Amino acid sequence: MTYRAEILFGKIIKSFGFEGALTVKTEKIFNNKILEMGSVFLEIEGKPVPFIIDRCEVVDDSLIRLTFNGYDSFEKISKFIGCRVFLTSEIELDNSENDLHQLEGYQIYESGNNLLGTVMKVIENPGQVLLAIRTSLNNEILVPLHQDFIISFDKKKKIILMDLPDGLTEVNQ
Repeated sequence: MTYRAEILFGKIIKSFGFEGALTVKTEKIFNNKILEMGSVFLEIEGKPVPFIIDRCEVVDDSLIRLTFNGYDSFEKISKFIGCRVFLTSEIELDNSENDLHQLEGYQIYESGNNLLGTVMKVIENPGQVLLAIRTSLNNEILVPLHQDFIISFDKKKKIILMDLPDGLTEVNQ
């Protein structure tokens, strides 16, 4: 997914119910596109954060109700009210499915632009996706592929910039 600030999809105006649904005010030209997409970016504190769409419901010409993967309560989504929603790249709009194995070969950088290594394999466990990364020292480490860790994603350059918790890379070497 790449962040395209020029493709503003809408703004989250309120929550809906108690199961993590958000109501997004949109331009009606986008309502038919959102059903094809698997993810969007929310602008949180000025930075794009990717979210995987779990459910999508078109309410009317300018309102859509979204539920994100892993966000199933009012407490988890209440901080997103007022956030702007951006579409991911147009390339992703054409893909009917996101194949995580396409990440093999991507280079992973930590914040501070330090090269962590190259994705050798994507391990899809129930509830968690792991990246098997070969480091420059030829070690293999496992890193969770989680939206909270991703800072940016460049599909053209095959680079993912991540902000990993301290000690995570040392734990599984």
